Formats: sequence, structure tokens, C-alpha cells
Amino acid sequence: MIALLLAGGVALIVSLVATPVFIRWLQAEGIGQQIREDGPEGHITKAGTPTMGGLMIVIGALAGYLAGHLRSGAIFTRGGLLVAFAVAGAGLVGLVDDWIKVRRRRSLGLNKRAKIAGQLLVAGGFALLALELADVKTDLSFTRFDSIGLDLGTVGWVVWTVVVMIGTSNAVNLTDGLDGLAAGSATFSFSAFAIIGFWQFRHFGVYQVPQALDLALLAISLTGACAGFLWWNAAPARIFMGDTGSLAIGAGLAALALLMNLQLLLPVIGGLYVLETVSVIVQVASFRIFHRRIFRMAPVHHHFELAGWPETTVIVRFWILAGLCTALALGLFYADFISLGVLD
Repeated sequence: MIALLLAGGVALIVSLVATPVFIRWLQAEGIGQQIREDGPEGHITKAGTPTMGGLMIVIGALAGYLAGHLRSGAIFTRGGLLVAFAVAGAGLVGLVDDWIKVRRRRSLGLNKRAKIAGQLLVAGGFALLALELADVKTDLSFTRFDSIGLDLGTVGWVVWTVVVMIGTSNAVNLTDGLDGLAAGSATFSFSAFAIIGFWQFRHFGVYQVPQALDLALLAISLTGACAGFLWWNAAPARIFMGDTGSLAIGAGLAALALLMNLQLLLPVIGGLYVLETVSVIVQVASFRIFHRRIFRMAPVHHHFELAGWPETTVIVRFWILAGLCTALALGLFYADFISLGVLD
């Protein structure tokens, strides 16, 4: 428990202290966000806000993860290091994308093929290395590796892993459209993985996740890093996380879910990201089939903005939704544990 508190605390402090330093450097270099022309009109005033702040989330999380291992009893595991690799790798893809945007002064960075290729490289590398080094279960899972009873096999698990990681990363990317929305909701989501990871560590016989404590350390580090960054990213944001942050957060959520055997619980933990993604899919499908838009603008947070809700109102209400999703996921996880009769 002390190792978890140490990891989360260090991650929060590093992110909280390093972010304003990074902001000043970005401002000195004249590096700022380019705003999409087809976005809400109210966002035009945000043009020039420093971006690539997700780099501070990654650095803070890795610093907290390392600090957590200063406590005796906490050891590095291959699974934990692989999740750290996924977070850093996805963050690097996002960083390249953000850098192209700010250097070319446009709202588009990497082209779609290059961006997907980068994500495929990270997700595919993670999947193959996890099978080779981390002794992962290839079963489709909900709350435990044997909760569904369906073994995907090696090839199936690799394909599934790639789909989950890329899908989650892009879902978080879609959610990152309002000041603090993605960082705040990610704080809730990662906290759920930290709690579950510690529970799996204490009940190894039930969950059989040998790297559970190490994964919990990384999850709480990501929680602290997102919370520290949120101090500067909350409306009105002094810095945006950019694709650097959103892709890293999405990869971290997916990687944790895959190694902790929580694959089908992930859509509940990240229910807000699912809602945002579905709103885009529904909007595109409706327009192409019926030539009508269901929402004023997608993702759905922009719909409520255009409906007259103040930006902060949308953000706080969506945070509440993210918190409810986290509570529901933890409730489902514990209900499954109780159903096993372990406490009898």
C-alpha cells in the first residue's frame, strides 16, 4: 500500500511541477495548438494554447512508477514494463503527430496511414512481447481470465489486442475535445485499475495475475500524472495534452485491461469513451444513410456545447458520468468476486 501511495504521489508532484515549466518553454518557442476550422466557433479563442502536454503525463507516470519500486517488496515485472512501453510508444506516435501540427501550423498532423501504422507497430509489438515475455492468458475475459470460458488462441489474442488498443486510443482521442475532459475522466478510469490491481494482488489464487501489484503501481502512477496535469489543463486550459496524451492514455487503459484480464470490463470502466465514439459512429452512419445528422456536432460533447451548455457544465457532467462508470465497474468486479464464495 505504501508503494502505491508513493508512486501516485510522486507522479502527481512531477506532473504538477513540470507542466508549468513546459508551458513556459512552449510559449517561448511559440508552439501552440491549431484549431480545426469545422469545430465549434467558441474554440477559436483557444488557438495558440500550448500543446503536447501529454508528454508531462507520460513523464510523470514513469517517474511515479519508478519511485514506487523504491519501496521494498515492489519489484519490476515484464508485464508492468510492457505496459510502460505501450504508454511511451503510443505517446511517441502522438508526439510526432502533434509536432507536425505545430511546425506546419495546421490542425492536421500525420496522415491517416502513417498514424495507424504507428499505432499498429506499438499495439502489435505489445501483443507479441506480452505473449512471449509476460505469460498472459489468451482467454477472452470480463473480470477473471476464466470468466467467459473462451480461449482466443495465440493469433486471435494478438488480433484482439491490436483492435482493443487502437480502438481505445482513438476513443480517448475523440473525447479530448474540451478542457480537462480527457484528463479528468482518465483519472477516474486509471484509479479503477489501481484498485482492481491491488485486489488481484491480494487474491492471487482467484485471479492468477502474477504482475498485479506492478500493474497497480503503474495504474496509480497514471492516475496521479493525469490529476497533476489536470491542474493546468482544467478550463480555461493553459495547455492541451494533444495526441501525445490521448494516445498514451488510451494505450495504457487497453494494456492494463488486457494484462489484468479485464477486457470486457474496459468498456464499462471507460464508458464515457464508448459514448463519445458511438456518437461519432451514429452521426456518420445517419448522415450517409439518411442524409440527416442526429447531433448538432459529434463527438457528443460538442452537441451539448452547441445546445447552449457552458463548456464547464459539459465537462463536469461528463466527469460525473465517468465517475459513475468507474463505480459501476468496481461494483461488477466485486459482485463477481462475492459470487465465487471466497469470503465464505
